[in-house]
Amino acid sequence: MLSWKQQVERTYTPYVTDFLDPRERHIVRSLIGENNEEIVYSFYGVHDEAERKRAVIAPFYETINEESFVLQLLESKYERKFNELSHRDVLGALMSLGIDRKKIGDIYVGEDRLQIIVDDTIASFIKLELNRIRRASVRFEEVPFSEVIGSMDEWQENVKTVASLRLDVVIKEIYNISRNKAAQFITSKKVKVNHLQIDDPALQLAEKDLISVQGKGRSKLLAIEGETRKGRLRVTTARLKT
Repeated sequence: MLSWKQQVERTYTPYVTDFLDPRERHIVRSLIGENNEEIVYSFYGVHDEAERKRAVIAPFYETINEESFVLQLLESKYERKFNELSHRDVLGALMSLGIDRKKIGDIYVGEDRLQIIVDDTIASFIKLELNRIRRASVRFEEVPFSEVIGSMDEWQENVKTVASLRLDVVIKEIYNISRNKAAQFITSKKVKVNHLQIDDPALQLAEKDLISVQGKGRSKLLAIEGETRKGRLRVTTARLKT
């Protein structure tokens, strides 16, 4: 990410990133800063609450708009009562085509339609090659950003106190399990942080990290609020309702 910033400073031309998860966007903010007089940045993922967004990093005099992010919103109708599809099914079908995950933004599964936010450079390939997901026939076409359906996920927020930001400690609190059990999940490679498999219980988490525990669902470390009088950390977390 530092090399992106340096490239813009050296060439005076905007740089469009692949899709970034919340942690990666946090790093971009930290590296560039809010009051940088030479470089500006902006994130966009079509939907305001998108989990994955692209960034444009540009010289201060450049205007960044919707078109700067070179995205397409693809949609396909499908018969849900005969073929109920999930986010995992759609992502798996895209991966089977050899598409890089970083070129794909959020995936939305509605009552009778599927939507995928993608890098403009692979949109034609998807429209041509992705015609079946499991047993469902699909045909993707570009639709206006104004028609995005967004995620129907519901998150339950909680304020908790933790002894540290170690991965096993935070998982213990979020999922109400023992620390030993949390460590077992991690060392058994059943935990992902920001979509990457993690096997180190001592990994230090940061704000905006997305956690996934196999069999227990997804959660987020939304904010670190500060220390209590007893030296513990007060954090705001969110867990995906199932």
